[in-house]
Amino acid sequence: MRPSALLIASTLLATAVGHRADAQTPPPAAGKPKAGDKPKAADKPKVAPKLEEVFADPKYQLTGVAVSAKGRVFTNYPIWSPVHQYCVVEIVGGKARPYPDEAMNSWKPGDDGTKKWVSVQAVYVDDQDKLWVVDPAAPNFGEVYQDSDKLVRIDLATNKVERTYWFKGITDNKHSYLNDIRVDTAQGGAYLTSSSQGGIVVVDLKTGDARMVLHDTPVVRSDPAYHFTIDGHEVMLGGKPLKVNSDGIALSPDRAWLYWKPLTDDKLYRIKTADLRDAKLTGAELEKRVEDLGHFLTTDGMEIDKQGNLYFGDLEHSAIVRISPDLKTRTELVKDERLGWPDSYSISRDGYLYISTSHIHEAAPFNGGVDKRKLPYGLFRLKITE
Repeated sequence: MRPSALLIASTLLATAVGHRADAQTPPPAAGKPKAGDKPKAADKPKVAPKLEEVFADPKYQLTGVAVSAKGRVFTNYPIWSPVHQYCVVEIVGGKARPYPDEAMNSWKPGDDGTKKWVSVQAVYVDDQDKLWVVDPAAPNFGEVYQDSDKLVRIDLATNKVERTYWFKGITDNKHSYLNDIRVDTAQGGAYLTSSSQGGIVVVDLKTGDARMVLHDTPVVRSDPAYHFTIDGHEVMLGGKPLKVNSDGIALSPDRAWLYWKPLTDDKLYRIKTADLRDAKLTGAELEKRVEDLGHFLTTDGMEIDKQGNLYFGDLEHSAIVRISPDLKTRTELVKDERLGWPDSYSISRDGYLYISTSHIHEAAPFNGGVDKRKLPYGLFRLKITE
């Protein structure tokens, strides 16, 4: 998640997401709601799944989560304040271990940012069990550090970096913030959200070429009329309503559709991935191919399972909600005060939805300078399939 370029460096804001999608069954395409419709009120499951704590950090603010095929759990920590230790870690025995090593996590101002993590926003595991790390390289939401914003692929079998993708000339050093990612290994493409002015970055994984599309268009911008409210109060920053553009992202099981939404409104959009990969389309032509799916709820990250169900974290009600493949029914799986700003998601092979909590709205910049965070930051999981 990234607010506008005018936000102060100490905002402590963003989102990320780790994720793994290994299914191939496409969701039903029929019954898409009209743009003005809302799904019916959330149902309750017959048996509510238990929210299990996986990891707790009483000090450092995490955002992302990713789970490998073998059940290895990763999370990340962007630099949003002086209270920071590592950027990427693996959770081993309940402890955070720097990943892939201490050296990669040792960046400080003046260092070469191309050889280390600078300020990591998201982690993600693909269907070939590769770990992808999104480093917008913008500590405290400042300018991109030395053109070192990058996407890094790591082989989890060897714990070695396989390839790094760069974004010089694609992103704007002063106004860009790479946020979340999904990877289509079959088509050889990756899709990232840019949440500053809004946009989708399309990466050709073979050539390394990247393009920013839909940049600063209405379909990636947060609705200025929406009142983003938590605990009965509109979330404010610097005396103004908080507005965050394209953030959460999900790839359909058949890889045919990319879903995304701005963070601080309830709209949801999608587009065919074939259209995103078609570099011959003009910006105007591409925008016309975006489908406005209507109003749902606010969420930071999002996830999709092999049946095509979408999972949102209802930021305004500390809940996890499942939306049916036809987008007509939503089910509140769990509501829990520990879900302070559910941030990012990952589905494991044994059927758990992993959730990170970053408590962003409780930080001092959003509460008149008063720190109201209910620590620890954490990773949780819910059983969603048998």
